[in-house]
Amino acid sequence: MHRRTALGVLSAAGLMTILDGSIVTVAMPAIQQDVGFSPTGLSWMVNAYLIPFGGLLLLAGRLGDLIGRRVVFLTGNAVFTAASLLAGLSTGPGMLITARFLQGVGSAMASAVVLGILVTIFTGAGERGRAIAVFSFTGAAGASIGQVLGGVLTDVLSWPWIFFINVPIGLATILLAVRVLPRDRGLGWAAGADVLGAALVTAGLMLGIYTVVDSRHWWTGVASVALLAGFVARQATAAGPLMPLRILRSRNVTGANLAQMLALSGMFAFQILVALHMQKVLGYTALQTGLAMLPAAAGIGTVSLFVSARVSARFGERAALIAGLALLIAAMSLLTRIPVRAGYVTDLLPVMLLISGGGLVLPALAALGMSGARDSDAGLASGLFNTTQQVGMAIGVAVLSTLAASRTEGLLAAGRSQAEALTGGYRLAFAISAGLLTLGLVVAVTVLRSRQDRLAAASTSAR
Repeated sequence: MHRRTALGVLSAAGLMTILDGSIVTVAMPAIQQDVGFSPTGLSWMVNAYLIPFGGLLLLAGRLGDLIGRRVVFLTGNAVFTAASLLAGLSTGPGMLITARFLQGVGSAMASAVVLGILVTIFTGAGERGRAIAVFSFTGAAGASIGQVLGGVLTDVLSWPWIFFINVPIGLATILLAVRVLPRDRGLGWAAGADVLGAALVTAGLMLGIYTVVDSRHWWTGVASVALLAGFVARQATAAGPLMPLRILRSRNVTGANLAQMLALSGMFAFQILVALHMQKVLGYTALQTGLAMLPAAAGIGTVSLFVSARVSARFGERAALIAGLALLIAAMSLLTRIPVRAGYVTDLLPVMLLISGGGLVLPALAALGMSGARDSDAGLASGLFNTTQQVGMAIGVAVLSTLAASRTEGLLAAGRSQAEALTGGYRLAFAISAGLLTLGLVVAVTVLRSRQDRLAAASTSAR
């Protein structure tokens, strides 16, 4: 019973983290009007959260290995809950951006160690697969649920409630976590307190994500590359490295993180761009947009909870991943031909149903990404996996939104109507999303190996 409760606690924390990345998207117009954001400043509602979240995940994961994952998890949830209250009480842009930054810090601490805790609680292959499937539901469906919930809360109550709702959930998560999560002592600071490495990778990741979300400052990209190169060099020579490079020797760890970055770049952009198309072109309200996305959330959740583990157990995680990516590619391919005046039943609903392939993708990636890590590196592997997830989402939103906007400006200059120009920009972004997902499929086919694949190879070599 305690293990099931622990899984519920970890899943609830993961759900809050993912929800907070997407719940603000449909509330942005209301926030801009009430708080006084400029059109440029409004983008920092998302960016102020993504930068610390993506930048601190690797450090937080290693801290979990050193001082105890339970301590890092509880601290992260406490910071996130307090920051959510501050965000809901915000009266100006500066206060709200600060609160969003602190939310990102708390989310990084909590989510970086979740998978590391989960794999130490569920040790059998079958039960671990089912637990990962349940947990991955929060990641797979969370973004869609966030848009539904954001629309409902914004229209029925007001935008501060998209933050206030985190407070009771966060407090309940902390209280339950204290009771049911296993205590772990950690390896101790002497096992890898690489302060210089931590500074290099945290600064490098933050600058890199900042460059992605605000490409006007090219020098931050150069500085990011230099800092990350210094981090790699440091890890190769440090006596107690923050990220032992041996973890990248596992083809599953490296391949799963690469495939995830590509897949999430396409998947998360879908969440944002389809919502924008519904509101800016089709004239949907925030509530209507959220409800229109509900079939995607329901499909992803159903597949993740009831189909993913069974498919992985019978055919292997790699096969489940390939099938899920194929469904997502089909969905994005349909969106490349979306008409200006799209009908929901004929043009959007089929896409929402195909997006359910995401319920196969994320559980399979999580299982493959953690399968190649040692127990002592579980927190690090979890932090690395979540880092590539956030970087992938940041890249997808920033790059595809920029390309869509550029295409829209070109079509407007050519004399197209606003609706035609916006639709043309979105079509381009969806085509690139399909390309990114296809690259992820190539990685899955050529690099990754599931447990069934390894057993078959061992059997063949034994003969």
